[in-house]
Amino acid sequence: MTPPLPPGGRRPPGGRRRIAATTAVLTSLAALAACSGPPKDAGLTGKEVALSTTTPPARGEIDSFTWAVYAEPPTLDYTVAFDYPQNTILSNVCESLMRWTPGLTLEPGLARRATNPTPTSWVYDLRPGVRFHDGGTMTADDAVHSLNRQRDPDNAAAWAQTFRNVTSIRKTGPLQITVDLKKPDSQFPQYMATAAGVIASKAGVEAAGGDYGTTGGLACTGPFELGTWSKGQSIELDRFDGYWGTRAKAKKAVFRILTDPSARTNALLGGEADGGYLIPTESYGRLRDSGVGTLYFGEGLSTVNVTITNMRGPLGDVRVRRALSLALDRSGFVKAGLGGAGTATGSLTTRAAWASASEETRRAAFASLPSTEPDLRKAKALIEEAGATGKTLTVATSAIGQDVSLLATAVQAAGTRIGLDIRLKTIAPNAFTALFTDPRAREGIDMFPLTYYDSITDPLDLLTNFKTGAYLNFAGYSDRHYDTLVDRATSDYRPEQRMRIEAELQKHAARQLLWIPVAEWPTALFLNKRITGAPATIAYMYYPWAAGVGAAR
Repeated sequence: MTPPLPPGGRRPPGGRRRIAATTAVLTSLAALAACSGPPKDAGLTGKEVALSTTTPPARGEIDSFTWAVYAEPPTLDYTVAFDYPQNTILSNVCESLMRWTPGLTLEPGLARRATNPTPTSWVYDLRPGVRFHDGGTMTADDAVHSLNRQRDPDNAAAWAQTFRNVTSIRKTGPLQITVDLKKPDSQFPQYMATAAGVIASKAGVEAAGGDYGTTGGLACTGPFELGTWSKGQSIELDRFDGYWGTRAKAKKAVFRILTDPSARTNALLGGEADGGYLIPTESYGRLRDSGVGTLYFGEGLSTVNVTITNMRGPLGDVRVRRALSLALDRSGFVKAGLGGAGTATGSLTTRAAWASASEETRRAAFASLPSTEPDLRKAKALIEEAGATGKTLTVATSAIGQDVSLLATAVQAAGTRIGLDIRLKTIAPNAFTALFTDPRAREGIDMFPLTYYDSITDPLDLLTNFKTGAYLNFAGYSDRHYDTLVDRATSDYRPEQRMRIEAELQKHAARQLLWIPVAEWPTALFLNKRITGAPATIAYMYYPWAAGVGAAR
């Protein structure tokens, strides 16, 4: 997989979604070989993959460790921390009101307590004595300023949509803030564990001005503070010994920017990098069998999908969308596209996102979903019934990575088998990422691949994307009943009752196939024998994971 996820390809919708050009292939193994896919022995078999929450705890402190990242963040300003490289680094420097745990549950962060005295207000009591990297001590004024930066339209904050129901953020005590809402919002308090809830020093941010996030310090509270940033090469974090929590085990964490997947793999094998997330899938087997470290897998809250971007043509007929879904070889994708680490699925949401639901509600959410087994006979019949035989569709492809191009080729092959004329449109990597943010870039495109990861453990994070006017509702789908269900789920703070509504949303989205789900994709982590202590789950995006990394022996 090259790269596992393309730089800049996951801009969230109005601020809170995560998407990526997928690294997948959805065709038979024979077709994969013909398309020059990953070697058959490059990955894993499904039986060899077990998910873990974390890695063994460190035995002691260490001077430094080096981490491989696939792209350089354009900025480390928390208001635009929407992508993997930014959050992988920033989660160790800037902290939020609440915190995600390695088990993907919520716990207090910079707020020692969060209460909901009325359906339209949230009160956060801050921890006393928390120091910023710039020497100041955290107060309610800092919290009000930090959250209001997310709401300021001049900042173009990536997390602005999280605050769409907020009417005011006000200081109600020296260490207390109150967030007032237009209407009840079950999602808002959950997002306070992401970069949306970061608290930074008001004085530090104002002193940096327009340079905040690109030069100097970040004036945050985390176990590490920003050190030397060598553009195009590395970003160093230095241990903050004034940290309010448990001191980091490493004095320094060095993030090496390695955009080429082969270079990242070789750096991990050769000891130039001690560890890394987002491992190229074609390197799974090589790293696992290398003897220089351990390859871990954890919950990623990620699904690989094919998104529909144009419903004015043949794809406006749900029978055509269902036919394409039936023609895709999901098992082939998991074996070759994900190196055997993943699960074929007909669900847009991961099973882990339903962890707080009852067994009955989980069964309801996953009942009657599309089959994951190809059925070309039925697919051809649907195409004929829809009168779509010979119709032309265009799929975006790019040289971002071999799996992006393989996916497009696979979709083309699947469509050809059932009577469609699917054509590929090659787009430059930087232009390909614009598909996620610019409607003009999607003109003439009917489909393109995306991998979606949840930022909270709630299915609504994904399901709200099909509401009328939602940022990722590329095809412009609109259904009044669906919109009403989204609003009902959003306004219900009771997890079980909310997820019953979300189960109905899941069924509706599955019937409409506005995105064609393909597979669940776990987080991959490699650590050499020198270090341990990092979480194996996607919690690393919003949890100060590097603080636990230390000596393995």
